[in-house]
Amino acid sequence: MTVHHLNCATMHPVGSFGGRVAPAAMVAHCLLVERAGGLLLVDTGFGTADVADPKRLGQPFRAIVRPELRQSETALAQVQALGYDAADVTDIALTHLDLDHVGGLADFPHARVHVFTDELEAALHPTFQEKARYLPVQRAHGPDWVRHDVPGDTWFGFDSVSALADDVLLIPLQGHTRGHCGVAVRRAEGGWLLHAGDSYFHSSEKLTPPAPPVGLRVFQVLMGVDNKRRRANQERLRELHRSHSEDVTIFCAHDGDEFAALSG
Repeated sequence: MTVHHLNCATMHPVGSFGGRVAPAAMVAHCLLVERAGGLLLVDTGFGTADVADPKRLGQPFRAIVRPELRQSETALAQVQALGYDAADVTDIALTHLDLDHVGGLADFPHARVHVFTDELEAALHPTFQEKARYLPVQRAHGPDWVRHDVPGDTWFGFDSVSALADDVLLIPLQGHTRGHCGVAVRRAEGGWLLHAGDSYFHSSEKLTPPAPPVGLRVFQVLMGVDNKRRRANQERLRELHRSHSEDVTIFCAHDGDEFAALSG
């Protein structure tokens, strides 16, 4: 399989103080995977409708995250730049349903959308705490949801779900959201890529001791629905990185340095 690394949003969080408190710029790291049965997207970033009508993202989000919202950064524009059509994307695997990860769903209306059942239920029936992160307008077109639950299979010690044959797996990494997961993609040259979504935000969090900017530490606590579980899964990712870095390349959704290293 050929894997393309896409940045489907550039964001400039307020209060970064030149990168000392938070990164001055963050990305929305997505994958486009060329498979025999069609194209697979892992997350979508913002979509064309978000770019056309930024107000739908909400003033608080735009004021804090400060997304650039460029048409050229949408997944659709980048898929087309590679010579494909929206209809060529047959499947989308989501780490979770936060608004900066699913805005492009409507640009691929015929794709099957793979998600953990717990995450879809959180978006469809959010608590008061969860309402701001899930935008019904981004899925008003009625996606073709494919719900997944965690079976007894394992992958490097993690419970796993086989999403598409045995080359794309959903890996439970709950904590940031109720049904948050990583998406593991088998590489043609051997080994795996693990898109860890928002289970961590800074590359140093794969190391011991982790040393993310203080603003990211605070943000993760504020956004986590189960911080005990989130921290436990971060430690499991650190162990995976220590023990299996030759077999598994781990990256998160928003670290610009990780994106640059993999897309360069």
